[in-house]
Amino acid sequence: MKLESKLFDSIRVKPDKERAKQDGHPVCEHPGCKRPGTHKAPKGRDREGQYFNFCVDHVREYNKSYNYFNGMGDDDVRSYHKDSLTGHRPTWKMGVNREAAEGPDGHDTRADTRTNAQRRAAQAHRPRQRKLLALEKRSLDVLNLAYTARGTEIKARYKELVKLNHPDANGGDRSSEDRLREIIQAYNVLKKAGFL
Repeated sequence: MKLESKLFDSIRVKPDKERAKQDGHPVCEHPGCKRPGTHKAPKGRDREGQYFNFCVDHVREYNKSYNYFNGMGDDDVRSYHKDSLTGHRPTWKMGVNREAAEGPDGHDTRADTRTNAQRRAAQAHRPRQRKLLALEKRSLDVLNLAYTARGTEIKARYKELVKLNHPDANGGDRSSEDRLREIIQAYNVLKKAGFL
């Protein structure tokens, strides 16, 4: 074996850097060039993942003249740019892809969501009923009113019952005085509770 062999370069104190550089890379693919091809350049459209190996000078020359869209018409270039917005994946207009909208079995998967949203919207417009306390329920029972009664309905009922049970309206008969006290107390409870 000769001392000039490249096998000895890896164990030499001062290996030949130029020879190691040439041996580590393929030769430049430009015609007539023997320098190492240290730089990759794409081969072109429809050959993605394939590269030429050029030296520095030739890769610069190649990059100046490289055009990915060379040979394509204007309409093809526009459609390529448009498709690149979605990563060249297929897309559909709203309502076109019926199987995706309704599911593979023909059932509209969004129907339940729509129904729930409509139900929630209807509940949002309805005023919320607060829970009645026992004293408030008893007061409404004394006035013979439903638990949903409010404002003018309570006042009208109160006036009606006071006229019926007042001693002056009964010719001075005091037998209905206890009933009148209950009615007045019930009205005051509802008034303090904010029903009026």
